[in-house]
Amino acid sequence: MKPTLFLVMDMMNDIVAEDGFNAQTYGVQVKRRDVLANTAKAIARARAAGVKVAYVRVGFSSDYRECPPASPIFSGARANGIFQLGTRGTEVHPMLAPEPGDFDIVKHRVSPFYGTSLEPILRANGIERVVLCGVSTNGVVHSGARDAHDRDYEVVILEDCCAGVTADEHDHAVACLGRYAKILASTEFDFAA
Repeated sequence: MKPTLFLVMDMMNDIVAEDGFNAQTYGVQVKRRDVLANTAKAIARARAAGVKVAYVRVGFSSDYRECPPASPIFSGARANGIFQLGTRGTEVHPMLAPEPGDFDIVKHRVSPFYGTSLEPILRANGIERVVLCGVSTNGVVHSGARDAHDRDYEVVILEDCCAGVTADEHDHAVACLGRYAKILASTEFDFAA
């Protein structure tokens, strides 16, 4: 089996929970695409194959000192009081609950690599392939796939474990991502290969 890390990205209550802050945006597509159930099954298959699992979460201190004020994406976090570390909003959705030994990677930007522990984790564990899923497809998944590609990792995206704010946003991101990664349904990918 190729040394693999499964990255479950931004599957936090503020983004994917039915009662979360983004329930009327991302939450609609997450539900329509059955992202949580698909991801839960993929996590179980990864664990059964002995693949390491890492959770990537976006989050900021309560005073938002890491939050870039000029960011069109993150300026809304401060204004709306979301993505605060230590709150329910930044916890991984309970359907996808981490287990002891899983990696917890906190980020302050879109990319799961920028300013995080991801690169050292990959190197320390001899990882050659990263499998990605998350919300949003055109945000964390897109930037993660491109960054992993440029760091010479094999990249696989589980398309049915991703969502954007709209179906069009997701579809456009997937169309672009084929240049950097293998795009597969979660049931098509063999974690043990």
